[in-house]
Amino acid sequence: MIKNIPFFKDIDESIINKIKFTIKKYSKNETIYNQGDKCINMDIVISGNLVAYSLSQNGSENVVFNFNKGSIIGANLLFGTANHYPMNIYCTENCELLHVSKSQIEILLKDYNFTINFIKSISQNSQGMNRKIVMYTQKSLRENIMDYFLALSLEQKSKTITLPISKKQLADYFGVQRPSLFRELKKMKDNGEIEVHNKKIVINEENDII
Repeated sequence: MIKNIPFFKDIDESIINKIKFTIKKYSKNETIYNQGDKCINMDIVISGNLVAYSLSQNGSENVVFNFNKGSIIGANLLFGTANHYPMNIYCTENCELLHVSKSQIEILLKDYNFTINFIKSISQNSQGMNRKIVMYTQKSLRENIMDYFLALSLEQKSKTITLPISKKQLADYFGVQRPSLFRELKKMKDNGEIEVHNKKIVINEENDII
């Protein structure tokens, strides 16, 4: 099972065989971690979708990260001194996660290929945070929406994409109210940039980068 996960590709089988891990299923809307929980595992999403969010003073959700199949959760926290989750994480659909404890990660880090993959996952987390900073400070809402759609298009290998989160969560992700998101989507639709069919979005040819 674990050898079929890309993160563990090319890792010495003798090390893999020593590892103890847990696979657990979670239901839609189930909270995996609460803000302030101590990080004791590195998790890999086997299936499903999750979001990490913070709560604003008025109680609304601000979606910061989206995790889907193959995503790594907790690698950036596991060996830090401030190793508590800064946000809540919950499933937006039924999920299956592989949990690997810190002690088992220490064994895996003896393998060069795993170490490289582990460093990459930390780097990707940092890059994701950098993108959020750019999104909030330098780009317009329309640019952020199109960047998000194009990233999904690459990931899903299609110019017709399925949103992994609701439009309310998407508005939270961009840090705007739902009416602002809907107005911008309507403008993009009227301009011929996209077509909107509930959670299906069609990116028109001039924006296609596949």
